[in-house]
Amino acid sequence: MSLGYAEKLSFIEDVGQVGMTEFFDSAHVLQDKIEQLAKLVEKSRHLVVFTGAGISTSCGIPDFRGPKGIWTLQREGKPLPEASLPFHRAMPSMTHMALVGLEKAGILKFVISQNVDGLHLRSGIPREKLSELHGNSFMETCPSCGAEYLRDFEVETIGLKETSRRCSDEKCGAKLRDTVLDWEDALPPKEMNLAEKHCRMGDVVLCLGTSLQITPACNLPLKSLSGGGKIVIVNLQKTPKDKKATLVIHGFVDKVIAGVMELLNMQIPPYIRIDLFQIILTQSLSSDKKFVNWTIRIASVHGLSAPLSFIKSVEVSFSNNQNYKEAILDAQPFLLKRRTVRTETFEIFLNLKFSDGCGCLNTQIQIPFNFEESAEGFKLDKNATFEKMREAAIQDSSCGQNAVVERKTVLVPKSEVTVHAIVTNVKTFDYQLSNGDVKPRKEGMNGLVMTRKQRSKGRKRKTRL
Repeated sequence: MSLGYAEKLSFIEDVGQVGMTEFFDSAHVLQDKIEQLAKLVEKSRHLVVFTGAGISTSCGIPDFRGPKGIWTLQREGKPLPEASLPFHRAMPSMTHMALVGLEKAGILKFVISQNVDGLHLRSGIPREKLSELHGNSFMETCPSCGAEYLRDFEVETIGLKETSRRCSDEKCGAKLRDTVLDWEDALPPKEMNLAEKHCRMGDVVLCLGTSLQITPACNLPLKSLSGGGKIVIVNLQKTPKDKKATLVIHGFVDKVIAGVMELLNMQIPPYIRIDLFQIILTQSLSSDKKFVNWTIRIASVHGLSAPLSFIKSVEVSFSNNQNYKEAILDAQPFLLKRRTVRTETFEIFLNLKFSDGCGCLNTQIQIPFNFEESAEGFKLDKNATFEKMREAAIQDSSCGQNAVVERKTVLVPKSEVTVHAIVTNVKTFDYQLSNGDVKPRKEGMNGLVMTRKQRSKGRKRKTRL
């Protein structure tokens, strides 16, 4: 999970305070504070949310400074925790999806994140309403034209280095770079400026799951104070900014946000993950024109050399009336070459076996094979197609729904490229079950609480001017 990111960072002695003690408000105090927060959120005109590693721990991604954080364990010489899922298959938490619900309702205006896990984008927060201050492990950017590429695999480098891929714009073609900062890298001005702008506009800045130690990012919430804004901090550890906060809540972020959503009578939207892959069928005649030499390849939509991270293996079989030998492709590239009689027509069946972290084990794709006929190309509206797939997944309460969203054909050499979309995860949320002992009182919400907390020192990052 974030273990790979931590290992890629340059080594430094001082990563700030680690092994921080966790504090838990009593059930009664926690409920009172949740009601205060719900009231602030409901009355807010420009709600900004500032997130840290604590909102992703329930996704199976370790934090850094907690009792079992990565840097805490490293300093103690203890082994790092085992990742429960591959990093690229991590799913947004209840908090991530609650923020999506608040954004769709027009309540949440902007999200600022210090996380590199990409879960805010995957959850559905619009890119224009998100600043990822420290980058995104799944994002590449073009330094020439500014295009961004969200991948379904973890980009191999950090530190704003060149990657192995190029910009797909024919007029550009520049080498892409990763977007994740190393310790001494400056925060990207575009992300930082937007974050500062919205913090100044914010009448409530809600800090979730962050120790607020890394500067200058940790000072952003303070920008709201000059305009009369309020800061709320939800974190298990004390932070250096607690004294500046109107409200400090010591509790699990998911439990707190679930309680807020229930008080606001708002549903938490489900998370539906849709992945893409392409099937490339290439055909050519033998020299005597009697046979067809053909190749079928299952590949990533991000390029033939890119990893197809969510497919583990492919079983290839054929129509019942054919005696062709079946094949199992268990290593990338998933590619099969065959020769068949020119006049033969048949069906190719691809049984795709999915990797760990996918909600379904496999799906089957059927491909008609007829050398004498050519399929027509088309391109569907992806957003409309994805919405239908999401609706079907919610109705079925399962994944596996798939659709062809694009087909490109080339006459010479004869080839056909089809882009397939498939629902690989469905995750629903019930705040009444997940919220444990937090039961909102029906008589109403109380006033605000001022809490005094201690200040601590942290590691600095540079800001590029």
